[in-house]
Amino acid sequence: MNEILFLVEDAPEGGYTARALGESIFTEADDIETLHACVRDAVRCHFEEGKEPRMIRLHFTREEVIAV
Repeated sequence: MNEILFLVEDAPEGGYTARALGESIFTEADDIETLHACVRDAVRCHFEEGKEPRMIRLHFTREEVIAV
């Protein structure tokens, strides 16, 4: 595997959640810098040494609700 993709969303209580697509990996953090570290750590823990993806891609989504 060369790459893994995470869907990153704003957490309801603040901060961010990140969920890998196609793998059972989930993490969360209060800020972007910490999120980067948490995602790297989660990927290292999930895959055997030497089998980790070379690239981690974060896809940020933001949902906005507006009243009419």
